[in-house]
Amino acid sequence: MADHAVSDDPQVQAQLDRLWSLSPGADILGLDRISRLLERLGDPHRALPPVFHVAGTNGKGSTCAFLRAAMEADGKQVHVFTSPHLVRFNERIRIGGTLIEDALLARYLERVLDIGADVNASFFEVTTAAAFLAFAEHSADACIVEVGLGGRLDATNILVDPVVCGIAQLGIDHQAFLGDTLDKIAAEKAGIAKAGAPLVTQRYPDALHPVMIDAATKAGTTWIRQGDDWDAAAYRDRLHYRDRFGRLDTPLPRLAGAHQVQNAALAFAMLRHQQAVPLPEAALKAAPLWAHWPARLQRLDRGPLLAPLPHGTTAWLDGGHNAAAGEAIAAYFTDERLEGRPLHLIIGMLANKEVDSFLAPFAGKVAQIHALPVPGHDHHPPERFAAVADRWGIGCTAHGTLDMAVRAVAAKAAFQGDVAPKLLIGGSLYLAGEVLRLNEQMPD
Repeated sequence: MADHAVSDDPQVQAQLDRLWSLSPGADILGLDRISRLLERLGDPHRALPPVFHVAGTNGKGSTCAFLRAAMEADGKQVHVFTSPHLVRFNERIRIGGTLIEDALLARYLERVLDIGADVNASFFEVTTAAAFLAFAEHSADACIVEVGLGGRLDATNILVDPVVCGIAQLGIDHQAFLGDTLDKIAAEKAGIAKAGAPLVTQRYPDALHPVMIDAATKAGTTWIRQGDDWDAAAYRDRLHYRDRFGRLDTPLPRLAGAHQVQNAALAFAMLRHQQAVPLPEAALKAAPLWAHWPARLQRLDRGPLLAPLPHGTTAWLDGGHNAAAGEAIAAYFTDERLEGRPLHLIIGMLANKEVDSFLAPFAGKVAQIHALPVPGHDHHPPERFAAVADRWGIGCTAHGTLDMAVRAVAAKAAFQGDVAPKLLIGGSLYLAGEVLRLNEQMPD
């Protein structure tokens, strides 16, 4: 499952071209190739700063952002590995909190590709090895690693001694790799559990408890679960968290959406159930306001892409693409937030995503659907979105580019006299990256 990647730097692009030329083991999850690759590199994954390992169907990236914000609020240097990138490949690897520089990125990719030419490693495995090599060769106080896909057989699960493991929300996604039931997916995610590293999770249905208990028992660790060992809720515009160590009262997250309260709280629980990187309460209280994670209900600026829209238009961007993400995003668009104005949805989705389950929560909230392709990827045709629009009794138009879709929203608003409509662009992180590039809002 290689991710499209290009770079303006010729040295980086040369290595990315080599990545694309690999015969990928991408569709075969497993730890054999990454193990051999890292062994040839001197096992850098065994020489990392204290590691915080995070899995989940939705919310794992946001949880990583809250972890990083808390540590950096205390002046810590933090390495971060996340995926996918939105605009620049460099976004995947942060060294000491800063995006890896092009020259350094090119050198690490080259080292990994040279030494593992015959390993037949995948795009993600090479990227993981390069990140671990970079992290091992640069000092830091902590290392945050986001699982790429699943957990048990994900390349990042080559990690041997994280200080804590966290699992965010569970949902149905990537069924071809992880199974088509929640208990199978939970078992794959819980496969990151390691001896001596508390397994900290959000609240799950009772039916999944045996899965989590089994994973923690086999790994030789403790399951720290929301609702029993810790809990959190938003109340009177504050985030209220509690566990056996006491209570914590913080501002609500700057990241939009009620679901971000639970992602921030998961980060708090992970930090408070490990001792390798102690943090003062002040750092935890700063994290909700410091954390930034692009393309997650992100308010867009009036950049070049959105310039045709009427002044006063509010536009959001979110790369969510499964049923649980649809529920969380749709819940954000309350009647109060829409202010009686029509919500236009510009959307493109990969062919392996379920359109109906993602869009179902938006019924009654969307006034018009604008369907797009996802360039460079197999995607759903506009007819799939038109079928949903027909059931809802609203219009659906197809467009070849983002620019055309935005102009269509502007034209519709002008025709109907809507001075400032609301706009959501979503359905794919790949599409989200293109939005940020065209609107000149580059992630940093």
